[in-house]
Amino acid sequence: MALFQRKRSTTADVRPGTPAGPTAVLEADPALAALTGDYTIDPAHSRIGFTVRHAMVTNVRGAFGTHEGTLHLDGADPARSSAAVEVTIASVDTGIADRDAHLRGADFFDAESFPLMTFRSTAAERAGGDVYRVTGDLTIKDVTRPLTIDLEFQGAATDVYGAERVGFEGSAEILRSDWGLTWNAALETGGVMVSDKVKLTFDISAVKAAA
Repeated sequence: MALFQRKRSTTADVRPGTPAGPTAVLEADPALAALTGDYTIDPAHSRIGFTVRHAMVTNVRGAFGTHEGTLHLDGADPARSSAAVEVTIASVDTGIADRDAHLRGADFFDAESFPLMTFRSTAAERAGGDVYRVTGDLTIKDVTRPLTIDLEFQGAATDVYGAERVGFEGSAEILRSDWGLTWNAALETGGVMVSDKVKLTFDISAVKAAA
């Protein structure tokens, strides 16, 4: 049973990354006020993944199987929303055991010394339509740098167990070298084994805390 139907703004919406003009007032949807509260990310129904170019010709996709996080959503005032996420580095999974072991090792994440990757939000805003922009600090190994993620609100519902859920889906691109992940190998034909650019993907289902 849906909690509510998503209501479209009667003012002009703005595409992600486009500044709001005089005719595009990004006011909060009154219906979203019902979402206000604290949520826990459900790892069984969420995915934090990544895509990286391999050998200049194809993509390797993977995910982190173990993660946890909390959200505070303010449907009436999105700027008051926040998020905190912890990802267990050793849970990285690309489908090939040897490659996963290399990623966990000192050449990449050094999971033994730095077991967690964390994200702590510092700002949130409605970017337009059902898209919300969250900015925060991403820490990998011993490096912390800002990251902005555009998340599309997928809806809200009460599941068969009576839990109130919300869903968000989004992505962001980073340069792994900005976080000290610089290992690479040159190819005989030119180029490198692993691209610097990495696409992060987020498919989040979160459950509202009981009142």
